[in-house]
Parts: sequence; C-alpha cells; structure tokens
Amino acid sequence: MSSISLQNGVRVHAIQTGTVSIKERQRDGGGRARRSLPRVLMDARWTEPLPILAWLVEHPEGLIVVDTGETSRVAEPGYFTPWQPYFRFGLREDVAPEQEIGPQLRALGFDPDDVRTVVLTHFHTDHAGGLSHFPRSQFVASPADYREARGLLGKVRGFLPQHWPKDFAPSLTDLADGPFGPFDASATLTAAGDVHIVPTPGHTPGHLSVAIDDGDKVVFLAGDTSYTEHLMLAGTPDGVSPDPTRARDTLAHIRRLAAERATIYLPTHDPESPARLERGQVVARA
Repeated sequence: MSSISLQNGVRVHAIQTGTVSIKERQRDGGGRARRSLPRVLMDARWTEPLPILAWLVEHPEGLIVVDTGETSRVAEPGYFTPWQPYFRFGLREDVAPEQEIGPQLRALGFDPDDVRTVVLTHFHTDHAGGLSHFPRSQFVASPADYREARGLLGKVRGFLPQHWPKDFAPSLTDLADGPFGPFDASATLTAAGDVHIVPTPGHTPGHLSVAIDDGDKVVFLAGDTSYTEHLMLAGTPDGVSPDPTRARDTLAHIRRLAAERATIYLPTHDPESPARLERGQVVARA
C-alpha cells in the first residue's frame, strides 16, 4: 500500500480493492464529443485491469475514508442487476475477500469501527461496494447523486441500491462553506479546516472530490473525474458521462487548481495514482 505523510500531521493511504476492466471508449470517450452508452458497450476493446482505489485519511481529529471500494460479492451469481446492460457487456471485476477495504484497514492496524467519516464521491458499485464495513461511521454524499442512485430508477441508471445496508442514511452535504480555490463551493470536514469536499460533477450529476490542504500543496482525491491524469490535462470526459459539458468544466477547474497550487491528482482508476501519492508527485504546471 502506498502512503504519504503531510506537514499537518495527516497521513494518506491508497488502498486497492481489486481491479476493474472497462471498455476503451468508456475510459477516453472514443475521441468524440458526444457520449453514448450503446457506443461504449459495442466497443470490442477492453482496458487492462485497472485498480479500484479507496483512500484512508489518517487525521488527528479521526479517520476519514474516501470511497469504500468494491466487494468480493461481485463474483456471486445474480449480484448484479441482470437486466442492466452495462453489467452484462461493459464491466469485468476481480476482487478477493481479503482485498475488501475492511480486511485491508485491519492489516494497516485500524478498525473500521473507528472510522469517523466516509465520503462517497458517487454511488457506482466500485466506489460504494464496501459500505457494510462501516456500520458506525457517518456517510457523506451529494443529494443529487443519492437521488440518482436510489430505487428502481437507480438500478436502471446502473447503481445497486439493493445492496446498500438496510439502515443506510447518508448525510447529504450542501457544500455551504464557501469557495475552495477555483471551486465555488465546498464543505469542510475538519475543525482544522484542512479537509474539504468540492463539487466535481460530470461523471455523475453530483460527483464529489476531496481536497486535503497541506499549506504548500493539495492532495486531490478525484474519484472518477477522469480515468488518468493525462485525460484530465487533456480535458477529456469519459465515455459514459451523462453531462460531458459539466465534466469538461470540472476538469478545467482541476487544471486551474493545479496551476494555482502544487496538486497531487489521484483519480480512482489511474494505475499511476499510488506511485504519485508515494512520491508526492504534483501535476506539472504549464
């Protein structure tokens, strides 16, 4: 597992919860401005197995987890909604039980019951598959994505609300704490004012990212704002973004942040994210 210690007493760990392969046109949009799920699913080319990363923020005020990774239950027959075409034609996952986030936290010496807050960048299964490991934690999510992912319509859109814990009731952030850098809204998670949730819509309508402010640099836990740092720099939305225009705006905001502050950019499925975290490698400035 890769990690970095920051000046403010925070340590950030990358935790890989298995791998996922998707269609190449999902990763880079196929080089076209217009996005189409059928076009993505018809692509015969699969990516290499990509990491499914979750993040542990070891903070003096308590443990924070960003995304819960995937569950090994994806190997069970009938786990995925059978009539949803994306699960049949667009997704291949490989997760062993010991790769789930709960066992991995214990291997690091932490008890999932001690995690104070879990932030969900969005509700796709590879980010929310490990919800059951945190029965005592406060979950934080966006209201737009919670509405998008619930019930039968959530299943139609490719979410798996049937597998959420029965008592799952996330706190829905209103991002009312003012701007953070180029982002016009944010929510601050710590009294120290160094961990912020920022809006990064595009991949989903209410997608969130987490920015850890370390004075001279920012660690940006980016979820699925892009699949690689290169695609972020190129301003390329993925092939399944429901709103490519908003996705491009989000990527422009991230580039602006990286131009203003030294920024370590860490999307969930970038194979280079753990190494960039370990090295403290920031986005190259123009």
